Amino acid sequence: MSDILARPVRFGSNSGQPVTRRDGIAKVTGAAVFAADNAPEKLLYAVYVPATIARGRVVHLDTDAAKAHPGVTLVMTPQNRPALQGDPSEKPTMFSFRVEVLQDDTVRYAGQPIALVVGKTLEAATEGARLLKPRYTADPARTALDDNESFGFEPEGFGLPAGAEHGDVEAGHAAADKSVDVIYETASQYHNPMETHAVVAAWEGDRLTLDMPSQALAMSCAGYAFFFGIPAENVTLRSPYLGGGFGSKAIPTGPQVLAILAARETARPVKLMLTRQQMFGPVGHRGATRQRLRLGIGAKGALTVIDHEGVAETSTFDDFVEPAANASQGLYAAQALRSTHRAVRLDVGTPGPMRAPGEASGSAALECAMDELAEAAGIDPLEFRLLNYAETEPGTGKPYSSKALRDCYLQGAKRFGWAGRPLQSGQMRDENGLLTGWGMGTALFPCPMFAAEATATLRADGTALVETSAADMGQGAWTALAQIAADSLGVPLDRLEFRAGDSRLPDGGVAGGSGHTATAGNALHAAGSDVIAQLGQIAAEDKDSPLHGAGNARFVARDGRIHVEGDETRSEALADIFARAGKAEVTGNGSAARPPEAAEKHAMHSHGAVFAEVKVDPELCQMRVTRLVGAFAAGRIINPRLAESQLMGGMIWGISFALHEEAKFDRRSGRVMNADFAGYHVPVNADVAGLEVITVHEDDPYVNALGIKGVGEIGITGTVGAIANAIWHATGRRIRRFPIRIEDLLNA
Repeated sequence: MSDILARPVRFGSNSGQPVTRRDGIAKVTGAAVFAADNAPEKLLYAVYVPATIARGRVVHLDTDAAKAHPGVTLVMTPQNRPALQGDPSEKPTMFSFRVEVLQDDTVRYAGQPIALVVGKTLEAATEGARLLKPRYTADPARTALDDNESFGFEPEGFGLPAGAEHGDVEAGHAAADKSVDVIYETASQYHNPMETHAVVAAWEGDRLTLDMPSQALAMSCAGYAFFFGIPAENVTLRSPYLGGGFGSKAIPTGPQVLAILAARETARPVKLMLTRQQMFGPVGHRGATRQRLRLGIGAKGALTVIDHEGVAETSTFDDFVEPAANASQGLYAAQALRSTHRAVRLDVGTPGPMRAPGEASGSAALECAMDELAEAAGIDPLEFRLLNYAETEPGTGKPYSSKALRDCYLQGAKRFGWAGRPLQSGQMRDENGLLTGWGMGTALFPCPMFAAEATATLRADGTALVETSAADMGQGAWTALAQIAADSLGVPLDRLEFRAGDSRLPDGGVAGGSGHTATAGNALHAAGSDVIAQLGQIAAEDKDSPLHGAGNARFVARDGRIHVEGDETRSEALADIFARAGKAEVTGNGSAARPPEAAEKHAMHSHGAVFAEVKVDPELCQMRVTRLVGAFAAGRIINPRLAESQLMGGMIWGISFALHEEAKFDRRSGRVMNADFAGYHVPVNADVAGLEVITVHEDDPYVNALGIKGVGEIGITGTVGAIANAIWHATGRRIRRFPIRIEDLLNA
């Protein structure tokens, strides 16, 4: 791998091009088959019954009434649930939590499964579920951070460190000439992909077939196999299309396990699809946080300390905690840094990774605190960030694998017109008398890479087939990964067949953490390179080939020919090599994983800068984001069209985080009151008036062989703070909770 890292891959004519989505026509015409579209013969329908309290016990279910319904075939409760072979409290994969599968009659959160009803039709199952009419004994629900006084719990689950410290923090506080000590709060947010969670489960002996949206096919197979005591290879998971995931569809969930159990019990295929309301409970969410930031600077404006304390919610039965304070470890050059996390156990479903986990919440607070300190120092916010620019990762001292953040600042500021910004707040109004403000935020997100495998087959007729169980959840993986594979084989994109979304294919890794293109892409590139190496060796051993004797060289393919790398005078058409060798096709295998030594030596992040303009009605305090300009450096961009789409999506999510998105809990029952798209607000077209993305060129020889980072999540991380800072600049009012509401400004 070290040799590969030292010699960056040269791409052909497919990568770097703004190719339209290869799956686009199938999706807009309805030809794309999503999980719940599958309807095998003898299909039954499952509906799970959600708890309507958040804490207590189920004391009665009218199972006789439900069973008496003519269309109901199975009623499953804690009293008759068949045994599972794997303990639901265990975590069989890297992305696993305890699942609620009717272990007992205890209710731990609203929306928890308390029964499952299976019927011949969806209507019958739904009516059977209603007939159960559960009764409870309820205890007071704890759904807000102040509802539980146990603030001393330090999280350990999901690989989350309790904290990190660098330098002498107390000395940093003491040395500060100016400082801020502020508390920011972020609300609970829930994954709401357009496609809700679903499964169609069918057993054949001890073999299980699942049609299920999944961001991690092979890993999910291992998880479900654990619960049912079968080998992972006995599970086939098909997931060619996903209607969004955002982190929630990489993790086994209780309702899906129950549906699979029902399919085994009835010996018939069973379909379960969650309603929109059921997405607010058992399938994860972004937990609420309360963050205290104490920042100090010396007389010349250099940071002496960043002290970031995060408190976040978790469930009463598992330990995932939003790692918000980690956002302060990688960005600004402070003399001392400290990040700590504490957890509060509440009567909610277990939180989980949600688009930009940790960094989204943490950077929102950090970027606002940085703005407050810049204001206290009388320094322009951009100048202040440049003054504290980190040349090495502050928390570790590691050099960055690449960092073009200065260029992001400069290009974004120029395009936005930042140079005309008044330093003081409340200085700008538009022609309609609306208060106008400009704010900015720095974007940062790590560049993980998982392990993956792929195969590639090149045929004598110039067509190719590549296979990997990659997941496309709308980000364009089917297209970008095919571009990488086509270049590795030297064939036009329209001559390449791309197969993915099936666990029987080579393991494509995890589509999460903005690492999927790097993960599956490098495996595909390695598989294609293996094919070309084999053909190159065949030619090198053929005395009639122009490549004869070049066996020690590296071979690359471009435009239907094999070239000796570094010697453009020596090449041969692929068709000629196939013809003389008498072969119809050649197949190669590839795998990819980041070498541990690369991660140990370098800090690996995507970077960016977001600039926001807001307008605020001075009397009504209505807020509108009228312009967003984001400049991002994310390594090699495979498809500019898709990358810009992902970055725009992240920035729009930033608008949602800053101004719209919040789960509201009923303080009596603990239920989410706005569990639908009418009450749970997300941006619509009218909320996105102006949006522009700049991709800044960046070469990274260390992050992986292809130099790919990630673009799926970084757009959120600078946008939230930029909007909040712009609201202050317009109004002079600092709102330290998200989402920012009209009443917050009215009461400030």
